[in-house]
Amino acid sequence: MIRALLGRDRRRARLAGQAPPGPVRECLATPSPSSRTDVAALPLLALDLETTGLDPRVDHVVSVGFVPVDGLVIDLSGAQRLLCRAHAEVGQSAAVHGITDDALDEGIALSEIIDRVADALRGRVLLAHHAGIETEFLSAGCERTHGVPLPVEVVDTMELQARVLRSHSGADLPPGALRLATARAHLGLPRYVAHEALTDALACAELYLAQVARLSGGRPMALRALQR
Repeated sequence: MIRALLGRDRRRARLAGQAPPGPVRECLATPSPSSRTDVAALPLLALDLETTGLDPRVDHVVSVGFVPVDGLVIDLSGAQRLLCRAHAEVGQSAAVHGITDDALDEGIALSEIIDRVADALRGRVLLAHHAGIETEFLSAGCERTHGVPLPVEVVDTMELQARVLRSHSGADLPPGALRLATARAHLGLPRYVAHEALTDALACAELYLAQVARLSGGRPMALRALQR
C-alpha cells in the first residue's frame, strides 16, 4: 500500500511538470491526504458526472456536480453544478439525465470544466459512487484538453456499501443492492431524484457519512481503512 501511494505521488509530481500553468498543474502538485488521515479530518470532494454513455473514448461529459466534504461535514457553500458545452448531440442519453442540446449551448467548455474540478479537488480525495466512471472521464477529458491525465485518490461509496452489506450477512448481494438509491434506503436516507449531477453528488456525500458511521462504530478510522 505505502509503495503504491509513493508511486502515485511521484507520478502526480511528474505530470505536474508536464501540465500547463493553472488549476490542473496546481492540483497535481498538491500532495494528496495521507493514508493515515482520520476520517474526521479527511478532505474529500463528492462528485458526479452525467455523460452521453459509458465509454470516455467516444462519449462526452454533459454535466458535473460536486460538493466538498470536510471531515464529517458537507460544505454546501462549495457546491457547484456545471453544464458542459456540447461537442455532439446528447442523443438517447437525454432520456436519462434530462439535459437537452439547447441547454448545453449555454454550458462552458470542457477545458473550463476540468479546471474547475481540478481546483476543487486540490488536496482532496475524490468521493463518488461507482467511481471508475468519474475517474475515467475526468482523466480522459484532462488529457484531451490539458495534455496530461488526472490521477486522483479515490473513495468509492459503492465499494463501501458492499462492505456494509457483507458485514451484516456475508451472503452474496442481490441484484441492484449497490445502486446509489438502494444503498441510501438501506441506511435510512431519503430518496432523491436520480441522474441530476449535483443531487447525486450530495446523495453520495450523505451516503458516505452514513457508511462511515456504520463501518467505524464510532471508533477512529483512517483513509486507508476506507480503501482496503
